[in-house]
Amino acid sequence: MKQIVLDIGLASAPSFSNFFAGPNEAALKHLQLWVGSQPRSPVPIYLWGEAGSGKSHLLLATAQALREQGAQVGWMDASLAEPPAFDERWDAVLMDDCHLYTAVQQHAAFNWFVNALSRQDGRPCGVLGSGSLPPADLKLRDDLRSRLGWGHVFHLQALTDAERRAVLRQQSDARGVLLGDDVMDYILSRFSRDLASLTQLLDRLDGYSLQTQRAITIPLIKSMLESE
Repeated sequence: MKQIVLDIGLASAPSFSNFFAGPNEAALKHLQLWVGSQPRSPVPIYLWGEAGSGKSHLLLATAQALREQGAQVGWMDASLAEPPAFDERWDAVLMDDCHLYTAVQQHAAFNWFVNALSRQDGRPCGVLGSGSLPPADLKLRDDLRSRLGWGHVFHLQALTDAERRAVLRQQSDARGVLLGDDVMDYILSRFSRDLASLTQLLDRLDGYSLQTQRAITIPLIKSMLESE
């Protein structure tokens, strides 16, 4: 069956509290402890796993938690064609989807890494990265690849269908939305099943249901898609 990839923004920002850990509890706990530590350890953290396993969610959640503490964060992902120079005010640098970095981005990432670990004021600056592959298999320049792999490395596992169903049920209950088993089956068999897309879909369905004053059913899902 054809899967529909939803290309819209998240209605709620990724956070530690709305991350369904499942088999990735160790990575979640490590990041929460790291964010809450004073001073924070300068040992790098790297998350890897397939698409939809939660890498970007955890990096964004970490950035949000740091900012809530008043920390300043440098962020890089593959969409940032020309990354800025390292900023001495940063308390952490986060580099998402490293496996997609261009030569320019790899140069910037290495520069960030070196400066984060050797800043002149002596304050620790954390380094967190993510990618689809373990560090040793990344098609990156050797000096960057080796640095991404010398700290704490966590392999994130994608959720099972049962766990995805549990997340949908949890999120729909939190919204006061009733999803029948037939609707859950329809969603999980026809739409992109990573949690970000499922959350986006539920947000859209909730809004469309309120707008049309109809319960969320399979006909309502089809009607919403046809109206777009």
